Amino acid sequence: MIGLILAAQVAAAPASLLAAPMAASAAGWNAGDLTAFMAVYADDALFVTAKGVVRGKAAIAARYAPSFAKSGNTRGRLSFEPLVERTIDATHRLLVARWTLTGAKVESGMTTLLFERRGGAWKIIADHSS
Repeated sequence: MIGLILAAQVAAAPASLLAAPMAASAAGWNAGDLTAFMAVYADDALFVTAKGVVRGKAAIAARYAPSFAKSGNTRGRLSFEPLVERTIDATHRLLVARWTLTGAKVESGMTTLLFERRGGAWKIIADHSS
C-alpha cells in the first residue's frame, strides 16, 4: 500500500514542477519588480514575437521594461493558468498556459514555454507568447 501511495506521489509530482517558478515570476510582475519577473529566464533565452526573435535575457527585459514604473506594473496584475505541462526529458519541460493581465482593461493570451533545469532551478529557455 505504501509503495502505491509513493508511486502515485512520484507520478503526480512532475505536474507541479513549474508552478513555483511561474508563481515567483508573476509575483515579480505584480510587485513591479522587473528583475524578479525575469529571474525565471535563462541568460540565453529566446523570446518569439510577431516581429521576430529576441535573443537573451537582457534583451527580453528591455522589451518588458516600458511596462514597469515606480509604483508597479503599468499593464495590470499578471496571472497564469497552466493548461498543459509535458516532460520532454529529465532536464526539459514544456508548459502551455493562458496569461491574463487584469488592470484598467483585461488582456489575455497564450504562452508556450520551454524550460530547462539549470543549477537546480527551472529556467525558461524559449518563450512564445501571444
